[in-house]
Amino acid sequence: MQLPRLSFGIRRKAKHRSVSYSFLFMRANGDQLAQIASLIEAGIIRPVIDRIFPFEATNEAMGYVGTARSKGKAVVKIR
Repeated sequence: MQLPRLSFGIRRKAKHRSVSYSFLFMRANGDQLAQIASLIEAGIIRPVIDRIFPFEATNEAMGYVGTARSKGKAVVKIR
């Protein structure tokens, strides 16, 4: 995978607006996830939820995410 190509468009936009941008890969980390959860519970971070799909519509949810038209998170509701 060639990271410079993947981020070329966003780096160009960032440079045009005189802001810095760095490509970041995430790894699951229980402590960090707990910190993020506490920030969400405190209302400091507010996730944007675009659509909620029932579990039975998981394939539809994946298709929706694949269109890149969502304006937030697509959630699959288990219960």
